[in-house]
Amino acid sequence: MDRDIRLIRKIKKKSDRDASNELISKYYKEIYSCVYKQTVDKELSMDLTQEIFINILKSIHRYDEKKASFRTWLYKIATYSLVDYYRSKYYKYSSIVVNIDDFDIYDREDIEITVENREDTRKIINIVNKLDTLSQQIFRLKIFAGYTFSQISSVLEMPESTAKTRYYSMIKKIKMDFREG
Repeated sequence: MDRDIRLIRKIKKKSDRDASNELISKYYKEIYSCVYKQTVDKELSMDLTQEIFINILKSIHRYDEKKASFRTWLYKIATYSLVDYYRSKYYKYSSIVVNIDDFDIYDREDIEITVENREDTRKIINIVNKLDTLSQQIFRLKIFAGYTFSQISSVLEMPESTAKTRYYSMIKKIKMDFREG
């Protein structure tokens, strides 16, 4: 039996704190990294990752090991959480704050490239946030979580060909919008 399944069973049966901590520890860095790539904000990423794991623990009783791996289920919840965050009214009022401490300063050109990359990332995320929920999920799973189309189809319960078609159509639209913006 898989270690994750044993931990999940302990959490479901006994609300085992040690099992919860072990499960969170195993996936925390991976989920944080995925969230950070989408927010480009250290503090926000930490907050969102914490909320994702709180949601995971609150809804763990609904996890069904026969339907998907825990990792797949975790990414599905993380993706929904990010889509919800970007749809919330709070996002409209947030601003991009670039902390100079986040940069390794070597020379001026490095900083300019880093800031430009962050601005490009933010611009792409803003375009993606305007897409329908399913398209956002496909994009986030492919780009930020590094999922294959097969994995995406499993997480989103759709044919692999549909995931591919939607993804490549969306990429064309994002490229067009990016050039125009």
